[in-house]
Amino acid sequence: MSFLLARVARLLAHHWKRSGAAALAVVVVLGVLAGTVGGAASDDFQIPGTESQQALDLLKAHSPAQAGADATIVFSATEGKITDAPKRAAIERALDEIAQQPGVAAAPSPFDPKAPAVSADERIAQTTIPYTVTQTKLEKEDGLALEEAARTAEGDGVAVALRGQVVDVAAEQEAPVGELVGVALAIVLLTLLFRSAAAMVATLAGALIGVIVGQLLLAALAKPLGLPSFATTIAVMLGLGAGIDYALLIIGRYREQIAKGDSVRDAAAKSAATSGSSVVAAGLIVMVAIAGLLVIGIPLIGKLGIAAALAVAAVVVSALTILPIMIGAFARRLSPKRPEHVLPSEGFRRWGTFVTARPWASIAVGVLVMLVFAAPMTQMRLGQPDDGNQPADRTQRVAYDQLSEGFGPGSNGPFLIAVDIPKGDGASEDQLAALGKAIGADAGVASVLPASVTRDGEAATIIAIPKTAPQDERTSDLLERLRGNVIPAATQGTPLEAYVGGNTAGFEDFSSKVGSRLPLFIAVVIGLSVLLLVAAFRSLWIPLASAVFNLLSVGAAYGAITAVFQQGVGSSLLGIDSGVPIVSFIPVMLFAILFGLSMDYNVFLLSRIQEAYKEGDGPRESVVNGMARIGKVILFAGLIMSAVFTAFVSTPDVTAKMFGLGLGVAILVDVLVVRLVIAPAVVLLLGDRAWWLPGWLDRVLPNVSLEGHLVEGVDDKDPVAAGEERVPATA
Repeated sequence: MSFLLARVARLLAHHWKRSGAAALAVVVVLGVLAGTVGGAASDDFQIPGTESQQALDLLKAHSPAQAGADATIVFSATEGKITDAPKRAAIERALDEIAQQPGVAAAPSPFDPKAPAVSADERIAQTTIPYTVTQTKLEKEDGLALEEAARTAEGDGVAVALRGQVVDVAAEQEAPVGELVGVALAIVLLTLLFRSAAAMVATLAGALIGVIVGQLLLAALAKPLGLPSFATTIAVMLGLGAGIDYALLIIGRYREQIAKGDSVRDAAAKSAATSGSSVVAAGLIVMVAIAGLLVIGIPLIGKLGIAAALAVAAVVVSALTILPIMIGAFARRLSPKRPEHVLPSEGFRRWGTFVTARPWASIAVGVLVMLVFAAPMTQMRLGQPDDGNQPADRTQRVAYDQLSEGFGPGSNGPFLIAVDIPKGDGASEDQLAALGKAIGADAGVASVLPASVTRDGEAATIIAIPKTAPQDERTSDLLERLRGNVIPAATQGTPLEAYVGGNTAGFEDFSSKVGSRLPLFIAVVIGLSVLLLVAAFRSLWIPLASAVFNLLSVGAAYGAITAVFQQGVGSSLLGIDSGVPIVSFIPVMLFAILFGLSMDYNVFLLSRIQEAYKEGDGPRESVVNGMARIGKVILFAGLIMSAVFTAFVSTPDVTAKMFGLGLGVAILVDVLVVRLVIAPAVVLLLGDRAWWLPGWLDRVLPNVSLEGHLVEGVDDKDPVAAGEERVPATA
């Protein structure tokens, strides 16, 4: 691999004009492809094998309109009563207009005497607009048209707010504040690290081009693969963070080689063979860890994993191709102005000496710090943030609060009980009524709407309104009682089969399925990552120790998001309330992403320690010299990645805030504590055994060189290198 990467880098650096033109052409082609075959992203929350999915499938078979997307419109009186004649007339005119829109199944009036939906004080009215298609088939224009028609009722004392799947589809794209803040912080830190504007620009350009390519790929594949809309946010986070780190590592190594007197193309080849190999190994581990999400068995999570892996692959390819092109184009400007800018850091040499002088104390202190960060995770509660966690000025949040005020908190998350009525078995209206009565008798149920039988008579729906909010633990307890006791007892001796569905039940099933597959997922991710590290380092103990290190970082991420979002520590600074449950898929996503990204720094650090060891240094000297060579790069890389991730807490989306905070905190403590304190001490204690591999395993595994020794044989044979100019380090 080292030989191939060196050869490619040498050719790209030498033929940088043609290579740059080819790269530009590839980006243009991808852009055209994204514009022609791409389409809107989807959010398909299928949860195979769960009761809520059974309920949805039953409704799709017998009443497609009830299985489609929907929106809730809330009309409130700013003065007087919502039932006043002028207000009522304005609302009904708006509903008549909505009923004519494509995809709308019905637009029922909240004033219908058969099914009134007006609050007891007659200040608030609501109606649910069912669509004949699912959310994945809706476009942004559908949601905008609904909102425009609904708002025709405003004025004369009527205010309108909307929530639901159709409204979410129409939500405006937020300005990329998180991305811009992250890039700005990266510019500052890269300039401080390199002391060179050219090196900063080259690093940032290599990463940004990779991010752009990744986004174009996702845009082209969003509709064919059914990628969820949130995938692009994760892809930008990962692309920026990992892409800058990978580019930083390669540019930093190139500048080192130039300072040693190598020619431009020799330095490009050497940086690709060494740091480029580390980037490939690190990127593969990230992609393998993220691809492990497929074993969870939930399409949404698996597709998020595919999107994230594509984003990482794009920045890896960009680092290995775009950077050599930029090296060829800006060779003189990339060379260090002073040798001390690229020489081994004496500060990190002293730090390495300090840590290795007291390894057991370093490990103990480091582990204690990580456990303190991880402690809150024992109280983690999985769930799904809803519109009650939206910013206060958003229409979804306004609608949520008004529904809670007028109809009780449970109205924001009703249970939809789908009842299967076997054909010809003679299920009676009395049996359905008895089922509804039994459900309504539970202490946690506020009200039950009468059963609605489908046209074919083979299914019915019963809507139960809990007394408590969707995120309340008592609502989860109610769901468990309904499924485990109330409904089985009420349907015993009848032909009826009832399944509790709806969004709230679906999110509960989502959490349960994730939890049940978690052990298998963790085993797959750790096992594959360890195998890749064994192949890369030809070591048995280092990969096993690395897996333990990464678990500490994952625990820190879990603890941080639990403390902030669930327990409210500093939550007001993020513009959110406390008591927000942790999004069900975030723990597995964080595990996969962090396990992979932590391996980045692990590979960067250990490859330089191993390089020093193979050059003849003893166990302690190799650790100290490796720290001196790479410590500053790892520190700045970690600060940059942490800054990029943490910047996403500025976005209004709660899920993005959780990802940003969890990743940002975990990367920061991983670099400061695990990589710069615990890992060097463990490698020292392992001694020569750190780089030992059983002979039989050495013969079985492929040999992946991270040191680039094979490159030495390229220089004399490659005609490109002949007579090449060398750039002085002080240029």
